[in-house]
Amino acid sequence: MINRVLIRIRVVQILFSCSQGETTDLRKAENELLFSLQKSYDLYFYLLSLLVELTDTYAQKVDARKAKLLPSEEDIRPNIKLLNNKFISQLRRNKQLEKYLSERPFSWYDHEAFLKKVLDNILNSDVYKDYAANDLQDYNDDREFWRKIFKHIICTEEDLYTILEDESLYWNDDIEIIESFVLKTIKRFEEEKGAEQDLLPMFKDDTDREFAVKLLRESLFDGKEYRQLIDKYTQNWESERIALMDMVIMQIAIAEIVTFPSIPISVTLNEYIDIAKSYSTAKSASFINGILDAIVKELKEEKKIIKK
Repeated sequence: MINRVLIRIRVVQILFSCSQGETTDLRKAENELLFSLQKSYDLYFYLLSLLVELTDTYAQKVDARKAKLLPSEEDIRPNIKLLNNKFISQLRRNKQLEKYLSERPFSWYDHEAFLKKVLDNILNSDVYKDYAANDLQDYNDDREFWRKIFKHIICTEEDLYTILEDESLYWNDDIEIIESFVLKTIKRFEEEKGAEQDLLPMFKDDTDREFAVKLLRESLFDGKEYRQLIDKYTQNWESERIALMDMVIMQIAIAEIVTFPSIPISVTLNEYIDIAKSYSTAKSASFINGILDAIVKELKEEKKIIKK
């Protein structure tokens, strides 16, 4: 689930932090990297659990309306299709979700106002009105309802981002990426798999975890050599005018180009230029692109780059 886009961002953030200090503790940096990636995986389960929490909030709303002194006909006989949603029933019983939440407990308990607000938005949406108007309780419709709700209502809720940022500093840059994995997960659910439905693993395979650790190590081990190479092509630039983030991004990009023969150079360049657009200055992307192109040309001529 944790893809290489997120891994690269994490390595950039950690190396940037290391660059601001006088010393670099490799073990501490590795532990920080793996901890931050674990937090990204936590967010995946936290967002999945939100769907169940919203359903429970609706159940409480239904019970409260029935308990009114003078309940209306609608209060007495509410539409409970949402409570009978087959997808949510399956998600609630999912063994992986249950196990994860028991081992790494976190809940939406302290965010009652947020849950009620999002629920109201759901109940007032055209998606819900169309869903509730159909008397048929079909699994595919139930699953598609929550996919639409998550994509168009939950993911657009500004308060969600505020809550997640308050819950964990590691989640600031993860939200949109992890939301895409939640949507992918909802789409993959199959009724016949019941509680055994597979959720996304933390890493697709061991190679991604190895990629994360190796990229960080190589960026640090040979960092001095890479910085000297960068300095060679930035001689006409005053050092104080070059953003530290730009230096870090180029250092890691060179490490990846040199160390991972299976990754095309164009892929690496595009990934780090995109990171520069999001995390550095307005002119950083074109600056980094030009410097890295020159460095890659030299490394090729010296046969220091071997690609499969």
